[in-house]
This record gives sequence, C-alpha cells and structure tokens, in this order.
Amino acid sequence: MLALTQGDPAGIAPEITVKAWRILRESGHPFVFVGDPALLEQHAPVQAVRYLDQGADVFSHAIPVLPLRLATPAAPGEPDRQNAPSVIESIRLAVELTQNGEASAIITNPISKEVIQSAGFKHPGHTSYLAELCHVPGQEVMMLAGPSLKVVPVTVHVSLRHALEQLNTELIIKTARTVADGLKRDFGLKSPRIAVAGLNPHAGENGLMGHEEQQIIIPAIKALQQEGLNITGPMPPDTMFTPVARSRYDVALCMYHDQGLIPLKTLDMAEGVNVTLGLPIIRTSPDHGTAFDIAGQNKADPSSLVAAIRLAAQLAQNRRNAA
Repeated sequence: MLALTQGDPAGIAPEITVKAWRILRESGHPFVFVGDPALLEQHAPVQAVRYLDQGADVFSHAIPVLPLRLATPAAPGEPDRQNAPSVIESIRLAVELTQNGEASAIITNPISKEVIQSAGFKHPGHTSYLAELCHVPGQEVMMLAGPSLKVVPVTVHVSLRHALEQLNTELIIKTARTVADGLKRDFGLKSPRIAVAGLNPHAGENGLMGHEEQQIIIPAIKALQQEGLNITGPMPPDTMFTPVARSRYDVALCMYHDQGLIPLKTLDMAEGVNVTLGLPIIRTSPDHGTAFDIAGQNKADPSSLVAAIRLAAQLAQNRRNAA
C-alpha cells in the first residue's frame, strides 16, 4: 500500500488527489491519503481506515483516508500557518508507516516552504526532513525523473553564487555514488550510465572558459571510473540534452539546479517526478508546487501526481525484487 501525504490544504493537493484517485481507481496502484477527510469528501467518496492495508478493499469505490485534523478549515488559495502542524504530521506519520512496513512507499503532495517555516519548521523543505526522520541526514539526493530524461543536480536549492561556492570534487563523488546505488536498487539498472555536465560554456573548452572542469569535475569523474562506475563527461551543457545525446545515458548529473531542471521541465513538465535517493524508504513527489493561484478552481493537472504514484509503486516492486 502507498501512503500519500496531505500537502498544503490550501493548495491544489486536495484537487489532484481526487483526480488521481479517479484515474487510478480501476487500474490499480491504490493509495491511502494521510490527512483531513474534509479536504476530499465534497468532491469524492471518502472512507476512513485505521490501518493502511484496509485501503486495498476501499480504493475501488472510495478514497481511503487515515484521518488527521486541521486546526482550522482550509480555504483554497489562502494558506494558513495554523494548519502547518497538520502538514508536518502527515509527512512524519507517512514516513513512520513506511519505515514499519505498513506502506511500501510515500508520495508527498506539494507543501509551501514559506508556510511551514513561518510556523517554526527548521528544514528548507521535504527532503532534508525526510532524511532526518530516516536517520540519514546529509545522504539525501534529489532526482527528477520523466519519460524522456532523468537529472540530478549536485547543488540544489541555493543561489547560483552559493552553488559555485558549494561545488567540489567530494560532493560530486558522493552524489554520483548515491545516484548509481539508487538506479541499481530501485530502477533495476545493473550498470547505470551517468553523464556529467560541465559547469562552463562548452564544458570549459580546456580552460579557455573556466577551470572548474579541470580542477573539480574531471578529478571526480576519474575517481568514480576507478571505482567501476559507468560515468562519462564533462559534457557541454548546451548539447547534452538533445535526443541523440540523451540516448547515451540514463541520468544527467548536473552542477546546479536550473542546469538540470530547465531541460527536464521543458521535456516532461506534465509527467516529471521528484524522487529522493539515498533514503532507506522510497519517496516520490509531483514536480510542481502548491499552485495557490489556481487552487479550488478545478484547473489543476493531476498528471505529475499520477506519475509519482505509479513510479512509487514500480520502485517499491523493484526494491522487493532486488531484496
């Protein structure tokens, strides 16, 4: 059984949850919504459950819900910090259920970092909180996966200036190892092909346009090749995302956030999935935010959530097979 978190109740999470259930109710991939039933019950049949395994019998005719309660009724498009504790508790409980084996994976609905941080949440977002709950802080790696491309940014949610300060050989090596392990265990790839992006135009062109490739990136690639990883680069970032180039690797290791996410979202915006590697549990998430501006207007596209649920189920099966 899959555990789907509540997300921010004022965003599009309730809407895409209902739409995802309508799409998946007959094709499988049952999930249990961990949150307040009131967010869903005006738009779909809902049935409370005490245990996740009860969700399988419910899913075809109602959305199974493990009930949590909001502090105050949610108004679409109007986030309220009073409900932040419920948002956080949904994540914590879903992780606990996955750790103890009741859930095979967790799918997280979008949250507002600003809202939960205003209520005292000390993490920059989902990922580091999940790593803390799983007792592996600092081991988490964000991968964005779509039908056309998988990307991993080595530096993530920091300014470009800070990304350049953070980038070093050791970080590239650590990230690539986690990526290789995750693709083997969860995606079933025996020898995943990792393509490393350069940092500078034309991958530095032998020092003419920057020295980071020679001083930071190439030493990491050579060290990883000596460990047996199937890793190549650095590749010029402006040509490594063409169809021909993408056919030669399984994942692109990018040096900063937008270097990887711009091509991913250009190619696979509707079906892009955020996958957290490096955790003892499986976690996926739709690759978009709370969309407060369209909440409650029946405009939200559930495609990314549906893709996240399907991928979570597949990764859980792959992990079981690997075990």
